[in-house]
Amino acid sequence: MKQSDYLKYPLIWRKDDFFIKIYASIPNIATGILITTDKATFIADPGDGILRDLNKDVGAVTILKVSDIFISHGHHDHVGGVWSLLTYLSVMRKKSALNIFYPKGCKEIESIYHAFVKVYGKELSYQINLKPIDNSKSFKRNSVSIKPFKVNHRELSDDGKTSSLVPSLGFKFIYDSKSICYGGDTAYCESLAKNAKDSDLAIIEAGASGENATDLHMTIRQATEIGKTAKDYFLVHVPG
Repeated sequence: MKQSDYLKYPLIWRKDDFFIKIYASIPNIATGILITTDKATFIADPGDGILRDLNKDVGAVTILKVSDIFISHGHHDHVGGVWSLLTYLSVMRKKSALNIFYPKGCKEIESIYHAFVKVYGKELSYQINLKPIDNSKSFKRNSVSIKPFKVNHRELSDDGKTSSLVPSLGFKFIYDSKSICYGGDTAYCESLAKNAKDSDLAIIEAGASGENATDLHMTIRQATEIGKTAKDYFLVHVPG
C-alpha cells in the first residue's frame, strides 16, 4: 500500500460501547483522539484543531463530560490544542474536575498549565489536576483501566546528527474485557510490542520517512509487524 492509503481520517473503531475516533494523526501537524464508553469520555493527545473537531462532531454536551486527558509526549503536534480546550471548558462553565495524565518530565504540559492558570486562574470554573506518570502502574478511571508504559521516542539534537530521549508514554485502555493499545510516537520498543499483542485494537505510529529503520520513528513494515499481533490495528502518523 502507498503511504497515502493510511491518511484517510477520521479512523473509527467500536466494540459494543467501547469507542475510539482518531480525528487526525499527522506528523508535525496534529493528533487528536476521542475515547468513550457509556461511563467515560477521554481525550488522548489533543493536538491543534481538537476543539474544532470535537465541537463539529459531538458538541458541547459531550466535550463538557471529558474527565481525563492522556498525553503521550509534549511535542506540539500532540499538545497544540490543550490551551484552547482548557479555555473552552471554562467558558462553557465546566464544573467537574479535569485530570491530565502525562509523562513525568514533560515540560510542555507543565508550562501550558502554569501559563493558563496565571491568565485564567481567577475565573476558572473547574479544577485541573496534573498527574505526572513515572511508572507502569495501572489505574482506573470511570470503569476503564489504564496501563501506561514507557516507549522510546527521541528528537534530533541541535546538531541534527544525534538524538535525545523525550519523556514519552503509550497507554493501554481496558474496558469490559476489551483493550485499545495506543503507542504514541516511538521507535521500535519491546514495551509497545508486548502491550499491542492480543489487544482488540492497536494504534501504531509509522512515522519514518522512508523504509530504513531509525531511532526516531518506526517504518510501515515495523509498525505493521506489531499491528498484526493485535486483533485489529491502525497505522497512524504516516508521513504524506
